[in-house]
Amino acid sequence: MKTLRGVLWDNDGVLVNTEQMFYESNRELLLPYGIDLSPKQFFDWFLDNNYGAWHLLLAQGYPPALVDRLRTERSALFGRRLRQAGALAMPGMAQLLAQLRTQVAMGVVTSAYAEHFQLSHAHTGLAGHFDFVLTREHYAQSKPAPDGYLAGLARLGLPAADCVAVEDSPRGLRAANAAGLECIVLRNAMNRHHAFDEAFCVVESVAELGQVLASFVSDKKVAGRRLECTL
Repeated sequence: MKTLRGVLWDNDGVLVNTEQMFYESNRELLLPYGIDLSPKQFFDWFLDNNYGAWHLLLAQGYPPALVDRLRTERSALFGRRLRQAGALAMPGMAQLLAQLRTQVAMGVVTSAYAEHFQLSHAHTGLAGHFDFVLTREHYAQSKPAPDGYLAGLARLGLPAADCVAVEDSPRGLRAANAAGLECIVLRNAMNRHHAFDEAFCVVESVAELGQVLASFVSDKKVAGRRLECTL
């Protein structure tokens, strides 16, 4: 019997609909250098393998100093897009978090930097549901390393067996699993082509995610068996 006592949430693509804007920010900066970044390349290089697209510039002979400058410009461009976007919360997420808040402890473990996290939540009203938020500044190595999730478990004061993670990327899934967490993957426009074979389960919507999490915290549904993620 699994007793769910804590949930650790990814941010971009899970709590807020921001990954398309991050993709567009990278694509816009690379176009002047003859690089037309495709959505599939973005997924593979940023959300799966976590090395970005800067290697394309270096392979063309551009200096590392240019890469450093473009990183800074991308951060500023992404920030402007976030400021202009208005409410970014995933539909139904506010209601789900409000329901869970009375039942389990919750924290955010995100690869986003604090500035972008704050901008993405300027109009969501979601931040108050969490006991803490760990942004990229709070841990040593980014996902797929487990550092963030291990730090999250330490902040919860709970064993991984009593918690789950909610992710949307392969690197996030690997980070959660490496920390000993079962991981639920939420489908979105960016990740629909990926299998996520190592996930505890894959859900197609926030509503379905809510049903799965409710099964964890409902004694009537969970008692005597392992939760099956088929709804």
